[in-house]
Amino acid sequence: MQINGIHHVTAIAGPARRNLDFYRRVLGLRLVKKTVNFDDPTTWHLYFGDADGTPGTILTFFPWEHVAPGRLGVGETEVTSFRIPAAAVGYWTHRLIANGVAHDVPQKRFGETVLNFRDPDGMRLALVAVPGAEGESAWDNGEVPVESAIRGFHGVTLLLDKTETTAAILRDVFGFVEAGREGNTVRMRAEGTAHGSVVDLRAAGGFLPARMGAGSVHHVAFRAGDDAEQARMVKTLAETFGLRPTEQRDRNYFRSVYVREPGGVLFEIATDAPGFAIDEPADDLGGALKLPAQYEPRRAEIEAVLPALV
Repeated sequence: MQINGIHHVTAIAGPARRNLDFYRRVLGLRLVKKTVNFDDPTTWHLYFGDADGTPGTILTFFPWEHVAPGRLGVGETEVTSFRIPAAAVGYWTHRLIANGVAHDVPQKRFGETVLNFRDPDGMRLALVAVPGAEGESAWDNGEVPVESAIRGFHGVTLLLDKTETTAAILRDVFGFVEAGREGNTVRMRAEGTAHGSVVDLRAAGGFLPARMGAGSVHHVAFRAGDDAEQARMVKTLAETFGLRPTEQRDRNYFRSVYVREPGGVLFEIATDAPGFAIDEPADDLGGALKLPAQYEPRRAEIEAVLPALV
């Protein structure tokens, strides 16, 4: 069961309270899940998305209070972009100004109007005006009117030394097809999906390598409909491209496999199931701290050291 497109994007942030305020209040996303880093339970793992936590809408963060800034470079996601209704560009331009958010003037890219901006940690983001997006579901949290609200991911832009092998992986493993070229950028698109359907590959040969830190994207996750589809993807990565994906890891809300693609970007393959309502009702998503089972006996200790969110 092949389900193409981006499942989620995970990035590194600075102070958790600032991160929560920006994505929930300024951008109007729903806080879908409050949990902790599987490898460091004293660090939050915050998930933002639409009302239901739909794959293709989920942006997650590891916020560290005193993390150093990252440095953009090859082998990294350069821009993470969201879909908005075509009529909402003016609303968002004024909203970014009103909230003191650094941004560029709207520009055209692949025939679409794009509004580039940065979050408080310098993470590069964009809003892409998509005709017809107003008919898609959105989270109405009272801060952003539903007619202008974000509709999930448009896609990501990867900054690479060369694009050919990464494009082949997107095509042969994840079901993307080439949809156009502009300058040094190749657009790959997943058919049959709206959210997270675009991956732009930008060639920047000779540019400095990326350095992870605040504002950096840690990895991009692609969708697998089920375990069998994930296993097929892993087999193709190994047999066709000579890569060595990790074993499957249970992340509570999806099951994951990771691989570093030849361009240097960390890719994840994440199953759609079981989803974010597995441990709390859909109406209450993001309401309580949810811990992986192995950390539940340490709840009091973990709650005592996690930075305050309010």
